[in-house]
Amino acid sequence: MANSKGKNLGYQVVLASWLAVFCLFGYRATFSVLLGPMQESMGWTVAQTSLGYSLMMVVYAITAFFSGMIIDKWGTRPAYALGAVFCALGFFVTSQVESYYTYLAVYAILAGIGTGMLWVSSTVSVRKWYVGDQYGTMWGLAFMGAPVAQVVLSLGVKSILLTTDWRQAMRGLALVVFVALVVAALLAKKNPEEYGLKPFGLASVEGDEPEEEEYIWSVKEAFKTYAIWGSILAFLTSMIGEFLIWTQVVMFWVTDVNLTLNTATNLYVAIGIAGIFTMPLMGIVADKVVVKSSSEPEGRKKVLVFAPVCGILACILLLLTGKSLVIGVVSCIMFAIYWAIEPGGVAGYAGSVYGRISLGKIWGLATLIVMGIGPALGSFVGGYLYDVSGSYFNSVIFALCAFAASAVFAYFLPHSVAPPTDSN
Repeated sequence: MANSKGKNLGYQVVLASWLAVFCLFGYRATFSVLLGPMQESMGWTVAQTSLGYSLMMVVYAITAFFSGMIIDKWGTRPAYALGAVFCALGFFVTSQVESYYTYLAVYAILAGIGTGMLWVSSTVSVRKWYVGDQYGTMWGLAFMGAPVAQVVLSLGVKSILLTTDWRQAMRGLALVVFVALVVAALLAKKNPEEYGLKPFGLASVEGDEPEEEEYIWSVKEAFKTYAIWGSILAFLTSMIGEFLIWTQVVMFWVTDVNLTLNTATNLYVAIGIAGIFTMPLMGIVADKVVVKSSSEPEGRKKVLVFAPVCGILACILLLLTGKSLVIGVVSCIMFAIYWAIEPGGVAGYAGSVYGRISLGKIWGLATLIVMGIGPALGSFVGGYLYDVSGSYFNSVIFALCAFAASAVFAYFLPHSVAPPTDSN
């Protein structure tokens, strides 16, 4: 196959992942906008309405594990196709509900299954096509769909709510995610070997050494090594800090810094706008670090230490926002830099250690553990600390400590893991 045609297939993989990430983070971004209108219209409390999202994240985490097995066996196309159906149904059926318990069931199950098909499939598919000095750049382009969704879909839903209600907004979102994920399924590709290709960037990993047959790790074998548990702990602690900030930062600016809700919301949107630029840029930086390192795992480890350090600096600047709004903007940029590196960086490290062929099922279980705990715990602790202190100051300090723990776990990640021998 001509090299130009092979590159075209790789670009289609990246575009499909971009669309999947766009829809996945579109769910997260739009829920915060729809939360108020939903609870006011239905007469529910904020906690009752938020429970639907929390349950959805539980189903999402469980589904992510099975999606890893699907893509290892059949590729990403079935995962994106299932995501198209269930993500669309999650919005559309929820827009019809009248009962609270019906809302909990349909939103949690349908949206949870739909979004659960998107994260592992998008990260792993890019990793299967791009390794070495090309993975970070290409994943950065794919992950750019997340901040675009945060900006475009959030503002789009707000504009709809000015003229109609949350039900109509959800119906519109159902159409958007269905079309986007159908296109993603059509663009999706199997492993490059199915097309007579090798992963792009492989030469930067192998150099002049002869190619060795990749060892096929089982989940049990991988989870006997620190590399995967260290990755999980680094990712989990960063997710605790990240989701605490995402769910509490607007109210921190309003309550502790005395900004208006409009100014605080604009600052929050600034994170998404900055992310549009930091995603591809930090991907390029990560690949340059890999090139200058002795191995890809070592390079990926370095950026996994750097990412939560950016989170720490962002939290420090966040606490100083009251002194200058410019400091708040810089804090948003630092959060965007962290966001651009951490999620894809952890998957990149795991892929560099355990190989592309084994990554789906291994990273699926890792995602189940991380996303089943991190988002809910971070959000809960942030709210709890506010309830007991009347300030979000301690919540931000807790997030800072979570990022610090992530940096420590990343620092002790190994540069390689030897496959088990028959004697073991």
